[in-house]
Amino acid sequence: MASEPAVAGARIAEAFRSHGKRAALMPYLMGGFPSMEESREVGLACVDAGADLLELGIPFSDPLADGPVIHAAGTAALRGGATPGAVLEVCEALADRVPVALMVYANLLVGHDAFVERAAGAGAAGLIVPDLPHDESAELRTACDAHGLALIPLVAPTTSDERISVIGADARGFVYTVSLAGTTGERSDLPPELKTTVDRVRSATELPVAVGFGISTPEQAGQVGEIADGVIVGSRLVRAAGEGGAPEVGRLVTALNAALGH
Repeated sequence: MASEPAVAGARIAEAFRSHGKRAALMPYLMGGFPSMEESREVGLACVDAGADLLELGIPFSDPLADGPVIHAAGTAALRGGATPGAVLEVCEALADRVPVALMVYANLLVGHDAFVERAAGAGAAGLIVPDLPHDESAELRTACDAHGLALIPLVAPTTSDERISVIGADARGFVYTVSLAGTTGERSDLPPELKTTVDRVRSATELPVAVGFGISTPEQAGQVGEIADGVIVGSRLVRAAGEGGAPEVGRLVTALNAALGH
């Protein structure tokens, strides 16, 4: 099934366009954590509490971009028997409600045509592959386009303007803007140069710009919502899932969503 790039990101674009807030809210959840069934419940709690999109992680044994909280959750999920196929079932249960972007490491995409086809069949709207260099992404992007999936790129504060322009031209869905150098995790303060980073990315793409890494409180989410089109919250929500399950995650997403209101 052929698909133009714009079609590949159409559902994501609509989610960013229609939320009616200062910025869209995109919680991250780890597939299979605290268990397969609970991860589905966590995702539904996020949607019920106001999430506009979801990022669903597929656990991997060597997650280079993940900080200690998400790394530990992925390890626990793998010990509990989580598989890519089982996480795709979670995706399928959530994808009717909001667009779901799968966060997956490149090693799991060997023979990527089969995985992309399965992800599309599960209703996924896009893929985020943090360890795939842009220079090596063309083949996967073509496969994603053909199945209506957006291959969502990442940009870091250290990315040069020239490279941001190239990435922005090839982006699908939105541009995932990493707020700081390093791995995911909760931080007490947002980087002072974040607005500059977002402005640099905005100048290179017409797609929405969403910010992730280090956002953990409603106050921080509100601050990011003033400068970006989307706010991605991961480690804090994964910690909440481990401490209090879906009810605790729902309470936190409600507070994050309220901070992004008019």
